[in-house]
Amino acid sequence: MDHRAEVADFLRSRRDRITPDQAGVIGGGRRRVPGLRREEVAMLTGVSVEYYARMERGDLAGVSVEVLDALARALQLDEAEYDHLTDLAHAAGPPLPRRKRSTGQSVTPTLQRFLDAVTGAPMWVRDRRMDFVATNSLGRALYAPMLEDPANRGNTARFTFLNPAARIFFPDWEQNADNIVATLRIYAGQNPLDKKLTGLIGELVSRSDTFRHRWSKHNVRHHRSGIKRIHHPAVGDLEFSYQAMDLPANPEWFMFAYTAESGSPTEERLKLLGSLAATDQTIGGVRERR
Repeated sequence: MDHRAEVADFLRSRRDRITPDQAGVIGGGRRRVPGLRREEVAMLTGVSVEYYARMERGDLAGVSVEVLDALARALQLDEAEYDHLTDLAHAAGPPLPRRKRSTGQSVTPTLQRFLDAVTGAPMWVRDRRMDFVATNSLGRALYAPMLEDPANRGNTARFTFLNPAARIFFPDWEQNADNIVATLRIYAGQNPLDKKLTGLIGELVSRSDTFRHRWSKHNVRHHRSGIKRIHHPAVGDLEFSYQAMDLPANPEWFMFAYTAESGSPTEERLKLLGSLAATDQTIGGVRERR
């Protein structure tokens, strides 16, 4: 991505969505577009119009934390948007010392044993590029329609936007698609030099109109917890609460767990899915690899 263009488009998109009334600007008057003017954002931030214009042209080099905080308040940024803004500002500064990579970038036996020890809930690990890294048995069974199709290459974003089956697999496909794009935008801001990540984004922009439209909105989101609904071809409708966890030993990886409410239809169907996986029956139209 072009970093200056990324900064410029993000700030303009946040400015355009706020009306003078929402920002508390008196005498906003009639205007062709509902968003704030540059001079209004500059006033609310407490900087000169020239200084804000420089920022909106994509130059965040040397911008202080205090100015970033004031700008975030002026644009009414939420937590994820504020984190994205600061990531963009850090990336605009002098090159930072190269961080020493974790030596454990392959799945360790300890991590896999931990996943396998959890038998009542689907669990898996993915990286910032939405690639599945490791799963337990229920995780493999749950995501078999994606994992067993080589076209997806084990990638949630590629499955969501390039595989028509995703719209059936994810009943809340629109929301799911929004969340994936917003999460990828966060990761791209944190890792602007990640060639594999930018390559995935470039592939999706070129191949999917729905992805390209969402990407142009510059929305960002932290992917931490929530509700996920899945229609599995073997056991039907499932509704989970999910929780994301960081892995300090592998900072590029994230662990996810799905849990079902006790006594719910999902809990019963999850037990059936586990039984199918254990007996190596057909899951998702293909036989599970064991």
